[in-house]
Amino acid sequence: MPLYEHVMIARQDLSNAQAESLVEHFGTVLADNGGNVVDSEYWGVKTMAYKINKNRKGHYAFLKTDAPSGAVQEMERLMRLHDDVMRVLTIKVDGHEDGPSVQMQKRDEREGRRERR
Repeated sequence: MPLYEHVMIARQDLSNAQAESLVEHFGTVLADNGGNVVDSEYWGVKTMAYKINKNRKGHYAFLKTDAPSGAVQEMERLMRLHDDVMRVLTIKVDGHEDGPSVQMQKRDEREGRRERR
């Protein structure tokens, strides 16, 4: 099955538990349609570059999935219909990287960064 990565932004006025339950909910939607969530990360509340629906901040979540395209399309459709989800980005990848995403790594652990002057 194809591999996908999804980033979802939820409204800022949700609690952390509600935002994490959204990730679980969409994971079950994916599982019901023949896919599975390989890994998920909750990135927390972050400030956005511009306002979306009068919100300056949002809860960010990251999902790594292994699912058929029909399951991904159904999950994206339900995400777009959900009132608490503001934005969704889905990317098809060749393979998932091991370990935490770049967003979750500490600055000291990141490789390939140049020194500040």
